[in-house]
Parts: sequence; structure tokens; C-alpha cells
Amino acid sequence: MTDPSRPFSLRSAILPVYLPTLLFAAGESAIIPVIPVIAGSVGATLAIAGLVAAMLTVGIVMGDIPSGWIVSRIGERNAMLWASLLALIAVLVCLTAPNPAVLGLGILLIGLATAVFALARHAFLTSYVPLPYRARALSTLGGMFRAGSVVGPLLSAALIAWTGSAHSAFWLTVIFTLATTATLIFLPDPEATFGSVRRVETRRGYAQTPGEVEADEETQGLWRIIFESRHVLLRLGSAAAIVGALRAGRTVILPLWALSIGIRDSDTALIIGIASALDFALFFTSGQIMDRWGRLWSGVPSMLTMGTALVVLSFTHDFGSAVPWFIAVAFALAIGNGVGSGILLTLGSDLAPESNPAPFLGAFRFTTDTGAALAPLGVAAVTAYASLSLATGLVGGLGFIGAFLLLRYVPRFLPHIK
Repeated sequence: MTDPSRPFSLRSAILPVYLPTLLFAAGESAIIPVIPVIAGSVGATLAIAGLVAAMLTVGIVMGDIPSGWIVSRIGERNAMLWASLLALIAVLVCLTAPNPAVLGLGILLIGLATAVFALARHAFLTSYVPLPYRARALSTLGGMFRAGSVVGPLLSAALIAWTGSAHSAFWLTVIFTLATTATLIFLPDPEATFGSVRRVETRRGYAQTPGEVEADEETQGLWRIIFESRHVLLRLGSAAAIVGALRAGRTVILPLWALSIGIRDSDTALIIGIASALDFALFFTSGQIMDRWGRLWSGVPSMLTMGTALVVLSFTHDFGSAVPWFIAVAFALAIGNGVGSGILLTLGSDLAPESNPAPFLGAFRFTTDTGAALAPLGVAAVTAYASLSLATGLVGGLGFIGAFLLLRYVPRFLPHIK
């Protein structure tokens, strides 16, 4: 909880809180559309290219394991600085990769850095933002990631068209990551700008009561938090994991689908970039929906829209109009994802103890990101042994399951929140 003498304002958070997130996300997103292409250039098959792309999400899951402890121990600003350094090292690994295995390692390291960076920002906003504004603040955070996913691919498309090399996208990641580091160093630390956060103690991962935090709570491990919060993580966490799986599956399916139907590299980046712009345009609308009408009014339509779009796409691969169908589905997925902007961040904050949110958020993100990691791996496996169309249809079916689970468990575990 924040100091009541300091009224909350999203504007006051723009530079110190949201700008570094935007820059880091742009750097990460610049390479996403071209990972399969670069993997192919070092000898990967279509299925192996999908596996290499999936390493980004696998790295995020692996990073969730220590990230809560890291943020609790060294603070969110220091955690983000170290994450930026790791991202720079990872890009150098990718640029010099002689084969798909080394490239996959570099992508994995970028995922690790992303996990620490994202959790650090999420934990700060969980503690700082009052509940009536929480969804808008966190959907804005999600919006910064989406803005990055617009800026990154669009600049990547322009740079690839100019240089003729997909590898040039990695240099954009270098530039944006260095810019992120500069903002973290030279802009005021949010803790200094907004004042120290007053912590409150809780007995359960999803109930919040005032009190003083004991020092040893800062060292709670991920696995202990998972055990203590197992009931909510198994139920509502599973619903959130499916949301993450659908989103991650989409980010792998779209570039693979474009590659399989013969769309040029620069055109793929352009289409995904424009779709991401549409996605980004809806982020604050999502927050308003959640704060005004409740979390379900954002999450359920998002899942149904994305699920339907992917199921439709799975039948269009051999159509003569496959490219227009791809573009239409990419835009439909953007609308569905935009309507759900910030839903996972908000649910995690709703469930987390305000006393020390980072360890629980690490556990919650580990649960949801595990689903996000399994989806791309599943896409690669089904593509290798069956077809990309079947993989796309199966991922789309998750949307309907996710909508059902959200309807069932959000009212059960968050009855005090609409």
C-alpha cells in the first residue's frame, strides 16, 4: 500500500516506471518475427525453427524460478539493470551462433532476462497502485509491452528491407537494451520518486490484511510459496496458464504460418507489427473494463476471440486466399489479445500478498509461464509429427477451455473483486 498522502497518478509513473519497460520490450520484440528465419539460415528445419523460437518462453519460465528472490533481495531497479546486461550478452551469442543449438541458447538467455525484468516492474506496481486503479495501471504496463511489440517489429521490417539481412534485427535489440540501461541509471528510482512502500502481512497468498512484515518473509522461496498457495495456483493458476499458452502459441504460429505460405520476411514483420499496433491501441480500454465491470469482462471475450481466430486459421493453409486469411486472423488475434491486455498481471496482483509480493508473483508467473512455454513446444512437436494446421487448431481450442476456467474460478478466489 502506498502513502495515502501521495495521491496516485499514472502520469507520474510514465518516465520512471513505464519508459524502461517500453524500451526493453521493443528490443525483445524486434527479433521475434525473424527467429524462425534466422534459425533456418543456420540449418534448422521448420519444426526445429519452431523449437528455437519456443526457447524464448522456456527461458522466461526458467527465469521465474529465481526472479522473485532476486527482486526481493537486490531491489527492482538493480534487478532490471542485471537483466539488461544479460540480454546484451544473449544477443552477442545469437549474432555469432553457428548452428540452431547455440542460437537457441541465446534466445533462452533473452527469455531469462525478460523474466527478471518483467517481474521487477510487476512487483513494484502491485505494491504501489491502489486497488481501484490497479487494472488500469497494470494494463498500461501490459500496454508498454504491446507498444514494444509494435515498435520492434516495424523497425525490424524497415531495417531488414534496407540491409537485406534478418540478423540486423538483433542490433535493434542491442540499441534498445542500451537505451533501457540508460533510463534506469539516469532517471529517478521509482522508490525514491514515490516514497517507500508500506508492506502488509497476509496468511494466505490471495487474502490481504494489514500488519508488519517479518524480516524472514523476504527470503521465502518459490517452492514454499507454490506449496502454500497450491489451491489457487492449481485452479485459477491453471486458467491463467492457458491464457499464457494461447498468447505464446500465437507468437510462434504466426511467423511459422507466414513462412509456410511463402510470405516474405519483411512483409511478415510488417503484418505482425501492424497487428501489434491494433493490439496496443486497446490496452487502456482493457484496464477500464476490468476496473469498472470486473476481470471476467476482459478475460473471457479475449479467450473466445483468440480461440475462434486460430481455429479458423487452421483450415486456411491451402486456400488460394491463404495470405488474406492470414492477415485477417492476425488482426482478429490482435483484437482478442488487446481486450485481454493486463489480465494476467492484474490477476497476479489481486492474488498476491501486499507484504512481499515478489515471491508470490514469481510463483504465479512460473505457473502461467509454464503454460506459455508448453504451447510453443507443443506447436513444434505437432508440426513435426503431423502438421502446422493441426497444431494451430489445437492451440485455438485452448481458448474455449481458458474461458470456462476463468468463469469458474475468478468468482471463487476473488469474490471481493468484481
